[in-house]
Amino acid sequence: MKFRPNAMEAVGALMVLSLVLVAILAPWLAPYDPTRAVANTFGDPAAPSRMYPLGTDQLGRDVLSRIIFGARISLTVGVAAMAVTMTIGVTIGLTAGFFGGALDFALMRFTDVMLTLPALLLAMAFVAVLQPSILSILLVIGLVSWTQIARVVRAEALSMTQRDFVVAACALGAPSARLIVRHVMPNVMPIIVVMAVLGTSGTLLLDAGLSFLTLGVPPPTPSWGRMIEEATTYFRVAPWLAIFPGLAIFYAVLGFNLLGYGFLRRRARAASAL
Repeated sequence: MKFRPNAMEAVGALMVLSLVLVAILAPWLAPYDPTRAVANTFGDPAAPSRMYPLGTDQLGRDVLSRIIFGARISLTVGVAAMAVTMTIGVTIGLTAGFFGGALDFALMRFTDVMLTLPALLLAMAFVAVLQPSILSILLVIGLVSWTQIARVVRAEALSMTQRDFVVAACALGAPSARLIVRHVMPNVMPIIVVMAVLGTSGTLLLDAGLSFLTLGVPPPTPSWGRMIEEATTYFRVAPWLAIFPGLAIFYAVLGFNLLGYGFLRRRARAASAL
């Protein structure tokens, strides 16, 4: 099925909005406390039932409640980590693209070095040094996810510096800070927004990967990735323990991707109309 740009944006926006609402209303939507045993099924996960729609885990905790509260952690880490990513990537990309020369060469070579390092392995190394917490996880994810942002922003900034209005402002003696803030940044902002939305899905997956490797937010805080890791032992007898958190991750990533690609297609359509 071929989505029109507005349809793709609408579907993605609705999916993301639903996640945000679930995260905000988690205390009222979750039927049980996600960290406490509510069923006498220790060591024997209960299948989905009328009382527990998504079943219970090996400790007797309600899976539905844990998934609902897990949305809070995933969105908090994903969005906050993307804010760190964008801050680093946009700063490096704008600096390299606007000033060029030796500074551009040095920053881009550093970016190339970072690109050669697998993000997950680098994040694991950072987390091993830092004490696992929400703050450390989002900082680590931001520190290993900025490279693509920097390269895209650098290319856009480099293109903007060749535009007539920027050249004219520079010839009139406008300082570099004014050129960046008033002329370059506003024209680069649309691609920054698109990259931020698309990149959020990547930070969500990286957070889930770290949690699966037991390097994410420490228990008993519910996390989708950790829920899947805890379910590996019981996958044959209780597959729902892994399937439902996996579907939650898939839904979140799909929502942000649809929204981001909708923005991207709208931007491309607007550019072609000029």
